[in-house]
Amino acid sequence: MNIIYIHGLDSDSNSTKGVLLEKYCQQYHPDISVYRPDLNSAPEQVFEQLVKLVTQLNRDAETVLIGSSLGGYFSTLVSNHTGCAALLLNPSTQPHITLQRFASESSSTASGESKTLNNEILHTTAGGWDITHSDLQWFAAHPLGSINYPNKMAVFIKEGDELLNPYLSRDFYRGLDARVTLQEGGDHRFSDFDVQLPIVIDTLQRLLQH
Repeated sequence: MNIIYIHGLDSDSNSTKGVLLEKYCQQYHPDISVYRPDLNSAPEQVFEQLVKLVTQLNRDAETVLIGSSLGGYFSTLVSNHTGCAALLLNPSTQPHITLQRFASESSSTASGESKTLNNEILHTTAGGWDITHSDLQWFAAHPLGSINYPNKMAVFIKEGDELLNPYLSRDFYRGLDARVTLQEGGDHRFSDFDVQLPIVIDTLQRLLQH
């Protein structure tokens, strides 16, 4: 099995969960290869990069996705496109709405200088992605409206998610027949990911049986 870990907004290829996952597999599942691409690029580039990677890896072994937050959004898109299994952690379902907060902040602090609106940098992530209005427009043009392979998708959501509405995500994915597990407490970062790794691997293996 190949696992592609898809990090969230203010993260990169060295995300805590991605590194924990790789070390766990090296120790307990040496037959599993973990890939941690850096995805601090415009969304259309991220989507193309992930589809290409899935296609390449599927030539050697079945490939699955683990996506956290915004990575959960991309995992859903890529799963719909490629048919690969995916496990989502506190997934973002409406980035075109939630990321509007950066547009609001930019508008409130902008000077009177003339700018090309679409290319105006609204926010730079910790990993170096300069988010622009064009990126928000891309997200709006690619909403999550369906799940093509619900039997190949599982979702772990923390009730204590302080950044995204956990019940919105729960209702969205359950409404499209994906398997959703709502966990008490916790936080957006899934801080107990290390102790959940056995469940994570078991869930992925079960998804591959469908």
